[in-house]
Amino acid sequence: MSQIIELILIAIGLSFDTFAVSISTGLTNNKIRFIQGVKVALVLAFFQTLMPLIGWLGGIQIGRLMSDIDHWIAFGLLFLLGVKMIADTFKKEEERKINPMMLSVLIYLGLATSIDALVVGVSLALISTDIYLALAVIGFTTFMAAMIGMLLGKNATGKLGRNIEILGGLILIGIGAKILIEHLS
Repeated sequence: MSQIIELILIAIGLSFDTFAVSISTGLTNNKIRFIQGVKVALVLAFFQTLMPLIGWLGGIQIGRLMSDIDHWIAFGLLFLLGVKMIADTFKKEEERKINPMMLSVLIYLGLATSIDALVVGVSLALISTDIYLALAVIGFTTFMAAMIGMLLGKNATGKLGRNIEILGGLILIGIGAKILIEHLS
């Protein structure tokens, strides 16, 4: 029973970035439909589930290598995407290039928000965790965090106006900065 509680806590911790990115996605796309939300949530949950599996399979060596650079990769990806989202708010609607519903953007977000899960996977291997249970808990928690985040973001859009994309971009930059600061301190 204590293992399942530990896994739930790990999954919640890993899903915070996904939750924030999903709020940003909802903020920037107030016309998001349920099936589109499911697509976003599935992509984000896929990467959040894949990374611990890779870490678990790779063991200690990958964890050591990635722990030195994972925060820089995540920060760079989220910072660039956040700046792009903010810059796009000053363009005409037809000139905007980032669409959080595009598969390429979702893959980018999925990778950026799940890099830390790679190291978690290494930790799971070291403590002999049931990896299938861990992956199921992480995947489900991430999926739910993404769906709830998009719903919250979508509902806030009408109240806050069209330029809410700036907030979405700042959220992404903030997540990247948080990841970087946590790893540098």
